[in-house]
Amino acid sequence: MADAKMSVAELEAFLHAEFPQAFTLDGDIQIEEADGDSCRLRQRFHHRMLRPGGTVSGPTLMALADFAMYVVLLSAIGPVGLAVTTNLNINFLRKGAAGEDVLAVAKLLKLGKRLAVGEVTLLSGDSPDPIAHVTATYSIPNT
Repeated sequence: MADAKMSVAELEAFLHAEFPQAFTLDGDIQIEEADGDSCRLRQRFHHRMLRPGGTVSGPTLMALADFAMYVVLLSAIGPVGLAVTTNLNINFLRKGAAGEDVLAVAKLLKLGKRLAVGEVTLLSGDSPDPIAHVTATYSIPNT
């Protein structure tokens, strides 16, 4: 795939201006890396992430995975705010631990003119074992 069209700093500036609701708490989601092919995001732990039983909730994981896919896509194509999710499939693999940050590692598998397909691996804290695996498709508007 091509070199990144947006740096981490450019992505953050664009997203804070165009999609501020993605950053629900002050700095709770951080873009650690983005290179046009992959990205890594970190969502800092907050008790609001938990469901009964002390596990990270499915909606928290789905939202982070979707956002990671959006970030990696924008890093590849530039500031196209109207790129949207057309499909997202998630497989929950194990419990996300209370008190641990959640990491999302996204990778573009195919980038076409109108569609992008990628995958996201979600991790809990420092564990190398994924807590969820996501595949997603995004629609890219005509520019």
